[in-house]
Amino acid sequence: MREMKRVKTVVGEDEGRRMLKIGEVSKRSGIGIEALRFYEKSGLLDRPSRTYGGYRVYGEDVLERLAFIKQAQALGFSLEEIRKIIDDARKGESPCEEVREIVRRRMAELDERLRELQRHRRELKATLKEWDEVGRAPGHICGLIEGSHVEHVGHRHGADELKRKKRGPRSV
Repeated sequence: MREMKRVKTVVGEDEGRRMLKIGEVSKRSGIGIEALRFYEKSGLLDRPSRTYGGYRVYGEDVLERLAFIKQAQALGFSLEEIRKIIDDARKGESPCEEVREIVRRRMAELDERLRELQRHRRELKATLKEWDEVGRAPGHICGLIEGSHVEHVGHRHGADELKRKKRGPRSV
């Protein structure tokens, strides 16, 4: 496995014209400029070269890296997990075993979430059946809701949403 390095170099104007500026990378990859800058700061992308004028310029290989990041995100990897995988590859190590372990853990989490959703579905179905038998129920706003005893599952969803926010911007 080849070792990847984080490099920052200044390139001449002629060479810089042959390379991709950040807007072109954004356009070709479908990833916003701010996300590209975030990826650079986060270590997902190598530092781009700069022209003497200070413009970021990238080689074509950045498009492969961005495609990898998008594919890893589509598979459910967080940006932090992706950064770790890229760091391992930069060191010349194969991250494949760790990748399999992450997916195994993710599968277990999904299985648990599916069990929770199935339980919640059964509860909602039973509640709806009761409501259909009751018809209207008196209450301050809606007696059907006020009188229900379904366990609130939103806490779990809220925790998942917080995890997603910590992962950083999604670019897909």
